[in-house]
Amino acid sequence: MHNLSTEEDPDTNENLPARVLVPWDRVSPAALQSILEEYVTREGTEYGPTDVPLEDKVRQVRRQLEKGEVVVLFDLESETVNLATAREAEAALNE
Repeated sequence: MHNLSTEEDPDTNENLPARVLVPWDRVSPAALQSILEEYVTREGTEYGPTDVPLEDKVRQVRRQLEKGEVVVLFDLESETVNLATAREAEAALNE
């Protein structure tokens, strides 16, 4: 990931939003796969009493991305990427 800080002019950061939406189809396939795998393997993302294979979990979240139910958010301050529901993203972008 590229460092987006503007060390030359610290005042420039004041004009930047805290988070930005990243079109999922603009993320490289390898990076998107890593984001999806990291997301579905987080603690607290259990799928119930039945084990669901990683590939199925990734496929489910990818479908949600394609439908616009889940979006990719980039946090400019922490320089991290996260997935969020469209509703969560709307709230986060309006903070």
